[in-house]
Amino acid sequence: MLKGQLGNRYEIIEQIGSGGMAVVYKAKDIFLNRLVTIKALRPEYSADENFLKLFRREAQAVASLSHPNIVAIYDVGQENDIPYLVMQYIDGEDLKSKIQREGRLDPKTAVEIALQVLDALEHAHRHGIIHRDIKTHNILISKDMEVKLTDFGIAKETTQATITQTAAITGSMHYISPEQARGEPADARSDIYSMGVVLYEMLTGTVPFQGENPIAVAVKHIQEDPELPSSRAKNIPLSLERVIMKAMEKNPYKRFSSAAEMAGALEEIYVNELGGTKKIGFEPGMLYPETPPEEDYDEFEYDEFEEESRVKRSQRRPHKGNRALTITAVLLALALLAAAGFALSSYFGSAEKEVQVPNVVGMSLDEAKKTLEDLGLTVEVKRQSHPTIPENTVIEQDIKPGVTVKLPQTIVLTVSAGPELVTVPSLYNKSIDEAREILEELGLELAEPVSEGYSDDVPEGFIYRQIPSPGKKVPKGTEVIVYVSQGSKEITVPDLTGLTLEKARAKLEEQGLTLDADIQWAESDEYERGIVIDQNPKPGASVSKNTAVKVTLSRGRESEEEEENSWTTTTAEISVPSDGREHMVLVTVTDQRGTSRVYENTHPSGTRLRVPVRFTGNQATVKVYIDGSLVDEKTVSAR
Repeated sequence: MLKGQLGNRYEIIEQIGSGGMAVVYKAKDIFLNRLVTIKALRPEYSADENFLKLFRREAQAVASLSHPNIVAIYDVGQENDIPYLVMQYIDGEDLKSKIQREGRLDPKTAVEIALQVLDALEHAHRHGIIHRDIKTHNILISKDMEVKLTDFGIAKETTQATITQTAAITGSMHYISPEQARGEPADARSDIYSMGVVLYEMLTGTVPFQGENPIAVAVKHIQEDPELPSSRAKNIPLSLERVIMKAMEKNPYKRFSSAAEMAGALEEIYVNELGGTKKIGFEPGMLYPETPPEEDYDEFEYDEFEEESRVKRSQRRPHKGNRALTITAVLLALALLAAAGFALSSYFGSAEKEVQVPNVVGMSLDEAKKTLEDLGLTVEVKRQSHPTIPENTVIEQDIKPGVTVKLPQTIVLTVSAGPELVTVPSLYNKSIDEAREILEELGLELAEPVSEGYSDDVPEGFIYRQIPSPGKKVPKGTEVIVYVSQGSKEITVPDLTGLTLEKARAKLEEQGLTLDADIQWAESDEYERGIVIDQNPKPGASVSKNTAVKVTLSRGRESEEEEENSWTTTTAEISVPSDGREHMVLVTVTDQRGTSRVYENTHPSGTRLRVPVRFTGNQATVKVYIDGSLVDEKTVSAR
C-alpha cells in the first residue's frame, strides 16, 4: 500500500478502489494544487518484467489519446519498485454503482451514456487501441453526468498471466466477448460486443449471463443466446433491442463494424423515438484538439522504470568491494568493442546491408511506414476495402516477417480502405418485397421482423419510415429497419349539433377532419338560424383522417309573415382564384327580412361553385365575398 508522498509531488489522501491488478488512490498534486487519481500495480505483478513492459506500452498508448470521454493520464512514476499512473480525478461514481443504486435506467438516459462511451471507443480504435475490458465498472459518471471511460489495457494481461486469479476476472467475464472467452485475439468488434452487454445491463438492471463461476459464464457467452432485453424490462423500444442483439452477435462479422456505426444506429433511435434533439457524444477534434495542450507537467519518462529497476538491483548487490574492478572491466570491454567495431566497419563497409523484415500487420499505416523506413526499407501502398478492419490499418505485407532482405528493398503493404460503403436507398411507399429486392442488389439486408404503424400519407401495406435514412453511407451488410403502414388511424366523429358553422369547422379540424363544402339548410323550431341541426357521418362513427363531414344548418322557425310570402330561389355562380391557395367564400342575401349569410366555406384554388340563394319579397341583393373582399354583387327580382 502506498503512503505519504510520491515523487516529491503527489500526496496520497486515501485508497478509493482496488482490483485484481491494481490499487487506486485519491491524491493531491501539490505542484498544481489539484486532485488526481493514482493507480499503482500490485507488488506481485511489479516484479514481472514482461508485465512492466506491457504496462509501459499501454501507458504510452493511452497517453496518446485526447478525448473528453476518456480519463486523461497526466504522469507516470515508480515508488519502491511499484510503477504507478497519475490520472484525471473524477468526482462521481462508476456506472455499476449507479445501476446498483438506482436500478435499471430509462432508455433515453442509457442511450445518452452509451453514445458517449462509443465516441470514446471510436477515438481509441482509430488510434489502434482496443480496450478489451469494457464493463460498467470501467465507465465513470461525474456528478454533472459527464461520462468517462477508464482502465485501458491492463485487464488484457490478467488472462495472460494466469487463469487462477478468479477475483481479477470475475467482473470482466460477464462482459467478455465469445472470441476472448475462447482465448482468441480481441479486436474492435470485441469492444462492441462488451458495449452491447453494458447497454443490456443499463436497460434491464442485470447482465445477460450468470453462472456459478467465471468459467461457467464464459461458456454461456460462447454457446448460449441471451434472453431478449424486453423479456426483462417492458419499456425497451424494439429498435433499441435490435441494436443490443446485433452488438452481441456470436459471430464478430455480424456485429456493427465499428463503434461509429453502432453510435449512428443509437442516434437514430435517440432522435426519432426517445425525444433527443442533438448528438450526445463529441467527435474527437470537434470541441477538443487531437493533441492535449501543453501543461505544467514533467515530460513522461517511461524509461525511468527500467532505469530505476537497474539502480535498485545494483543497490541490492552485496559485493561492494569489487566495484572498482567491475568498472575497470566494463571500460576495458567498451574500449575493445569500440576498436572491434571500427575494424569491422572498415572491413565490411562496402558490403550490401541486410535487414530482417518486421511484422507490421495490424499497425496503422503511419506507424508501419516509420518502422520499415527506420530500417532503410521503402514502402509501397495498395488499398483494399475490408468489412471490419479500420481504415489505414495494414492487413497484409508482401514479404513475410522474419525474412532477411538486402537493401534497397521495397515492401508492398495492403492497407484497409475501411468497409465498402453504399448509399441507403429510399424505400418510401415501397412494398416489403420491393424493398427486399432493392436492398439485396446493394448488398444491404432487411431487418426482421418488420415493424408496423399508422400513416396518414402511405397506404396500408407499404413502407412509410426507415432507419438508416435515405442517402446515408453505410457498410455493405448493414440492416435497414422499415416500418409498414397500417393505414390511417381511425378517428371518432364528434357531435356538432348546436354549434355555429365556424365552431363546427374548428372542432372537426382539431380531430383531423374537414367540413364538407356542400352545406344543407332546413327549418327548425328548436335551433336558431345558422346552427348545426344534423350531420353525416353521425356522431361516434369511426372514419379515417381528413374525412369530410356534411352538416345541415337551421334556417330558424318560419314566421307567419314568411308563410304568407312565397320564396324565390336564385343561384350565385362563383369562381375561386387559381393561385394555388385556399380561399374563404362568403355569400350574403339582403331581402325584406334584412341581411343574412346563406353560404360560408373554404375552397381550394380554381374551384367553381353554384350556391343556391333563397329570398322573400319582390327583389333581393346577393353579394359574394372572397377572403373578406367583395367580388360580385347583383340585384335579383322575384318571378
